[in-house]
Amino acid sequence: MKHFIAIALAFVTVTSVSAQEWAPVGTRIKTSWASEVSPANVHKEYPRPQMIRSSDSWQNLNGLWNYKVVRNGETRLDGKILVPFGIESSLSGVGVQFTPEDELVYNTTFKIQPKWSGKRVILHFEAVDWQASLSVNGNQVGTHKGGYTAFEYDVTPYLKKGRASQSLELRVKDGTDNGEQPRGKQVLDPHGIWYTPTSGIWQTVWLEVVDPAHVTDYYAVSDIKNGSIDLLVSAEGTQPGDVVKVSMHDGAVVSGDATPDKSRAVVASAEGKVGEHLTLKVADPKLWTPDTPYLYAMEISIERDGKTLDKVEAYTSLREISTVLDKIGRKRIALNGKPIFMMGPLDQGFWPDGIYTPPTDEAMKFDLIKLKELGFNMLRKHIKVEPSRYYYYCDQLGLLVWQDMPSMAYGNGTVNKWGRKGYEDGTDYPATATAKAEYYKEWGEIMNQLKKFQCIAVWVPFNEAWAQFDTPDAVKFTRELDPTRLVNASSGGNYSKKDGSDIIDIHYYPEPNAYFWDFDKINVIGEYGGIGLPVQGHLWQPDHNWGYIQYKDGHDVEKAYTEYSDKLCHLIDLGQSAGVYTQTTDCEIEVNGLMTYDRVLKVDPGVIRAANKKVIGRLSQSF
Repeated sequence: MKHFIAIALAFVTVTSVSAQEWAPVGTRIKTSWASEVSPANVHKEYPRPQMIRSSDSWQNLNGLWNYKVVRNGETRLDGKILVPFGIESSLSGVGVQFTPEDELVYNTTFKIQPKWSGKRVILHFEAVDWQASLSVNGNQVGTHKGGYTAFEYDVTPYLKKGRASQSLELRVKDGTDNGEQPRGKQVLDPHGIWYTPTSGIWQTVWLEVVDPAHVTDYYAVSDIKNGSIDLLVSAEGTQPGDVVKVSMHDGAVVSGDATPDKSRAVVASAEGKVGEHLTLKVADPKLWTPDTPYLYAMEISIERDGKTLDKVEAYTSLREISTVLDKIGRKRIALNGKPIFMMGPLDQGFWPDGIYTPPTDEAMKFDLIKLKELGFNMLRKHIKVEPSRYYYYCDQLGLLVWQDMPSMAYGNGTVNKWGRKGYEDGTDYPATATAKAEYYKEWGEIMNQLKKFQCIAVWVPFNEAWAQFDTPDAVKFTRELDPTRLVNASSGGNYSKKDGSDIIDIHYYPEPNAYFWDFDKINVIGEYGGIGLPVQGHLWQPDHNWGYIQYKDGHDVEKAYTEYSDKLCHLIDLGQSAGVYTQTTDCEIEVNGLMTYDRVLKVDPGVIRAANKKVIGRLSQSF
């Protein structure tokens, strides 16, 4: 437990934490963006880029809140915490270990603007790990379970009229590695490939005001053959006779303000009843690809008797994910009907200063820009879910995403067998009925939240047998919820011939290789690499680090990466359709990132880019 020596001391030195309003804590490395964070400057961007209302209709609640840690009715720690950073992080200003026996209690106040009179007031939490119970002005509002998705409450009935400020309290419990909740790589005892957990609020908290009749969501599905989009708009508070109107425009740039750009040409429009499928037909469609990530803006409104009740700015694209056969009949991944080799890193989304939460929006985008500069066309988001703006940047930059479901537990080899060299050679994790129900609840919420982002190409329900159970049922659930993407049932093991998935995903370290092949499915290398390079001054724990293999010089890393890319080219000739290199950045004591944990590039980008472009281009020889 060396990792938490300083953390344990924090419970003793409560006065030093409480004596100042806020400052980062701890002596570990931080990113360059950490210096930009302050209570007045903390994730102020509009958090929901795929559905924007006007700038005067929302209020950001990030900043300093009061908190206390309670155990067995006793307050063990209290003071100020910087929302939205988890309590374990440096940038929270607290940096303490949180246990399953603890309860984290947040308190803050907010003001309701007079111009919001007659509107509904919605309180949004983009993500809280894990169980959150909300009260407003002393009244219980609701409870939410799940650490990776947004939830909201209409708090209008709980507001006090004539009061200058309203109060909210959020009580949080987090079992972390209790085996019953999805938690990805978070563990109470970080070591190896398992990292510091995040408890409590870790994404933006905000207020929004809406008309009683308002848009709640939309879902767009492309038909590239006909140059059209099928759009389904969801709404609340509507009446018979209300009309949904949609216009589609050239170009989409998310600004955080739903003021339409009148210079954008209207390329399609439609209207109909709430709940009806609308068809947007585009005369000269521009397709989205990693090289040309074209987005269309949309304006969605609800009208009653000719009056606009609600309006949001949205966006979408025209693109389709499918399969295609190569010249000798092997299944390959297709984008817009054309074969594509997907090449990208395993991307874990951890930060030395914010843990689950990037220090700034710019920092979050930086990772994605670097991946594009390195020549990748995809990434595998590894057992974590990112803020909505992350997926918008992937849409905007042209990065396809394989989205993992965060695992409930690992335990393979002790609780269940991890089989990875053939079909039916692993065993299921003995998940309880409660754990299974929570898995499906959260996986469904994750998919519904993310499926409107066009970058999503592959859903990954399980990884390496970690808490893997009832795989055919999980595949069926995933495909029924979204039949427009590919399903990679079990990345790295516990394969089933009849699970109904699209992909066989082999993990092989360090060089890429395959234990077996099945051309009734798409064959991919879902993890390989792990070339380690510790960089002094940029290490989470200077006296303890590891990679699958380690070098002392960046040129050696580049040489190994290029050799592995050549091996991957040979595997492409044999039938492989994607490669996932481990990994984007170092993560805590892991040093096998292309960048250090604090985001310093270790390699010559030109060398990596050339290798990646060679790999991506190799697929054409099979057609």
